[in-house]
Amino acid sequence: PPGMSHEEHMKQMAKDEALKQRGAEAMGFDQDATEHHFRLAVDGGAIVVTTRNAADAATTMQVRTHLRGIADAFAQGDFAKPFATHGEVPPGVKAMTERRSSIRYRYEERPAGGAVLLVTDDPQALAAIHEFLRYQITEHKTGDPLVPHPAAS
Repeated sequence: PPGMSHEEHMKQMAKDEALKQRGAEAMGFDQDATEHHFRLAVDGGAIVVTTRNAADAATTMQVRTHLRGIADAFAQGDFAKPFATHGEVPPGVKAMTERRSSIRYRYEERPAGGAVLLVTDDPQALAAIHEFLRYQITEHKTGDPLVPHPAAS
């Protein structure tokens, strides 16, 4: 890529591959078989994962199982899966844990996948959710906009 040396590019590719491998272990499905999107909303945001091949019922089931578990774990203040995926505690997690009683996590089934909606009316929790989702957008290179959407879906 422009502005990046060959050595920097190789280092970035190795980092990306390690993220995929850790993600597959933590989430229970092939990262290349799915698309992740992280959406910011005025009242929180959403983590959306879908299977690239809608006919891949096994991966779709794995995605849905993972997201149901994420909604439950996050509601308990358990962010072990993002830590396992990224090899570090993502920004926003500390405040999301501390303010977990003011955040609602809801699993929602979607065609070929699902979503976890994160909703709050607490300004500090909202800032933490956005910080967490922005980190995910950057790390997963999803290309999602870094500005709030009018709704979490």
